[in-house]
Amino acid sequence: MRVGAAAAGVACAFALSACSNSGGGSGDGASSAPSGSSTAGTGSGSGSAPTASALAGSWLATTDGKAVALVITGTKAGLFATGGTVCSGTAGEEAGMQMLHLKCTDGSQKRSTGMVESVNKTTLKVTWEGGLGKETYTRSEGGTLPSGLPTASLGS
Repeated sequence: MRVGAAAAGVACAFALSACSNSGGGSGDGASSAPSGSSTAGTGSGSGSAPTASALAGSWLATTDGKAVALVITGTKAGLFATGGTVCSGTAGEEAGMQMLHLKCTDGSQKRSTGMVESVNKTTLKVTWEGGLGKETYTRSEGGTLPSGLPTASLGS
């Protein structure tokens, strides 16, 4: 199961980057983080939204018993979930906030619009409109799943 989820995340990363990195997956920009703080400041004035570079990378979550992979490259975003959900769209700043706008091939609206609550080197928190609510993602480094992710009970 872990290999399949990691492979899906890596495939998503390659699809979004359009193979612009001919050097392969090791050492690509998705694994680098900005040197400064990248946590969204809620109410600390202008300039407090996380930058697009802070969002860049592969992020993994387990929601409602399904593995979810969110990959952000520049202003492009893609999401894949166990069970066949595939979404693509954009990530960018709107009115001082980082927003995600996705369109899913299955017509689902659960993750059509998301607002980034906070992001740091290891965690991304997004609040989705459409009833899903808050979802917390863990950064995936080097195409592997983070330790401690509950995957044993995930279906295919």
